[in-house]
Amino acid sequence: MLRTKAFRFIFLLFFSCIANLTIAKNQSTNNQLLDLSIEELMNVKVTTVSRAPQKLTEVASAVFVITQDDIRRSGATSIPDALRMAPGVQVERVGTDKWAISIRGFNGLFANKLQVLMDGRSVYSPIFSGVLWEHQDTLMEDIERIEVIRGPAATSWGSNAMNGVINIITKKAADTQGTLVTAGGGSFEHGFVGARYGGMINENTPFRIYAKGFTRGQTQSLSGENANDQWHSGRGGFRFDHQRGMDQFTLQGDYFSNFHGSTLDKNALSLSTNPAGQIRGHDEGGNIRFRWDRSFSEHSAFMLQAYYDRNQSQLVPLGKFEADSFDVDAQYRFPLFERHHLTWGANYRLYHNKLFPTNLVTFSPSEQTNHLAGTFIRDDVMLIPNRLLFTIGSRFEHNDFTGMEIQPSAHLMWTPNADNSIWMAVSRAVRTPSRAENDANVNITPQIQAVPGLSNLPFPLTATLNGSNHFNSEKLIAYELGYRHQISSQASIDIAAFINDYSQLRDVTFGALSFSSGLPPQLIQPVMANNQGSALTYGFETAIDWKPRNNWRLQGNYSFLNIDFSSNNFFKNTDPTTGGTEKINPRHQLSVRSNYDFSEKLQLNLWLRYTSEIAFYNIPSYITMDAKLIYKPTKNTELFIVGQNLFSQNHREFVSDFIPIVPVYIPRGVYAGVQWRF
Repeated sequence: MLRTKAFRFIFLLFFSCIANLTIAKNQSTNNQLLDLSIEELMNVKVTTVSRAPQKLTEVASAVFVITQDDIRRSGATSIPDALRMAPGVQVERVGTDKWAISIRGFNGLFANKLQVLMDGRSVYSPIFSGVLWEHQDTLMEDIERIEVIRGPAATSWGSNAMNGVINIITKKAADTQGTLVTAGGGSFEHGFVGARYGGMINENTPFRIYAKGFTRGQTQSLSGENANDQWHSGRGGFRFDHQRGMDQFTLQGDYFSNFHGSTLDKNALSLSTNPAGQIRGHDEGGNIRFRWDRSFSEHSAFMLQAYYDRNQSQLVPLGKFEADSFDVDAQYRFPLFERHHLTWGANYRLYHNKLFPTNLVTFSPSEQTNHLAGTFIRDDVMLIPNRLLFTIGSRFEHNDFTGMEIQPSAHLMWTPNADNSIWMAVSRAVRTPSRAENDANVNITPQIQAVPGLSNLPFPLTATLNGSNHFNSEKLIAYELGYRHQISSQASIDIAAFINDYSQLRDVTFGALSFSSGLPPQLIQPVMANNQGSALTYGFETAIDWKPRNNWRLQGNYSFLNIDFSSNNFFKNTDPTTGGTEKINPRHQLSVRSNYDFSEKLQLNLWLRYTSEIAFYNIPSYITMDAKLIYKPTKNTELFIVGQNLFSQNHREFVSDFIPIVPVYIPRGVYAGVQWRF
């Protein structure tokens, strides 16, 4: 079966090559990035690693940039789908509106070792230690690039940037002038529409406003029933930029409203205390961000940013919660002496949340305000001009759960010539506890039902996971080594390897069984979180970029990951977030993309993906492919048709860990649309 699917992909690539021979060799494309050489693409500047602009070839970290052109050609309709393009990033769909996303392991619906930013605004939730991906969206055409850091970035971005950072960066208002309208629909993408207008208040103050909405179909459970997870969403926002001398001001805001649903797994629920079956929910929220940049020179600048974020969510079946966060962040970078470039910064974050109790989860206290304050310093030392760069820094951060955390790092970049660079890094990072780990009492752990022997007990078994204020931060010492080589102006390769040594990881302790006081009688199994787990992970990622012709670009990446988890827990393999993590991440991932321009009017983009098995959930390996055909009848009009998951009618990707949602199949989908710009 896999061989047949591979032959299909080879056939499609062969079709692209044959069609290429029918096009005049001197035809050019009107796409900016295909007009750039690979050498020029490698010189694209990134800002997330050092919080200052750097050429990609000068960054001593594993970094991958997903451009707007990559997003447009991929046919991705969501940020999680776009993230599948980055090596080392595991993206698995749990349902129509839910994803499990991680970098270098430890994946789950609430993957807790990944910091995610939207224009520098953290969207990591301290309630559950993770990201609610159904809340994170914008007009896909307004994304300038997505910078993905694989590996610790705690010195720059603080706690929870343990395994990496994802920063979604949107375009400046000046780059979104005019009107854009896009609309379409299909089998799984039932319907979508987006509109944006950009104008000028005056010659120094461009702005944009946008709105979008979509409805997506429901998946099917393994039994063939509808999962009731159809998703309806609406979102709008604005951005104003103002330039005055050395100063740049930005005011930006968004608002969203989601209607979604799920089907709870009856086999995983204590039916006497919890509802089961189809449940619908509603989320809404918004944010507003202000940023001030003052540039004194090319190497000296000041930045001040503040934002407010509010969410109200009915997170099935955890109940309702309300969360408000306020953050202020400042940094100053400047040269010192002849070879030093210092960056210093400080931030303060207030996070207030209120959680309403359900039969499944209760928080004590139900309402709480937490504070986070930190400062960092980073020194880039040019040991040998244009050849050897040494970077050292640390973040000092205080939180309400574990107190002071110190997270240093050291990076060394050697550039023997313009075509080669070798880098290495040693970093320390922590993942601070969530409110759930401190204050929650959860009445069920779904995987406990799968423990051999326990399914034959004469009474139903309910596990109660009890939070503890003695839970400490998880810790990581990471060792990384990387190599970049510019093979030619049309080809490059990027390789990164790592060894991660984790300690004080979350594990669980089982208490003594007892009977419930109510009817019908149940066995109660107390489960307490502790920090007795440890793990050693190692692996590598490689990315290849090649332009065999000016109108044809091939991109491929491969990732390998191995996890060895140590625990004294006898039932360690029953929890996917502890001992089960050895089998919850695919060891191998492969992605190959082909972007081909037949002419100025016709483009064909193919994207093949392979993911090896996820043994914990008995999910087999799969190969799938997306394809997007774009036709431009006129300069301002674009017609497109997209096929997603084309190699099979459906496939399994992942299973919800903490929330007992029925496992589902991810379906094949086809949609078409049109886009106008004027």
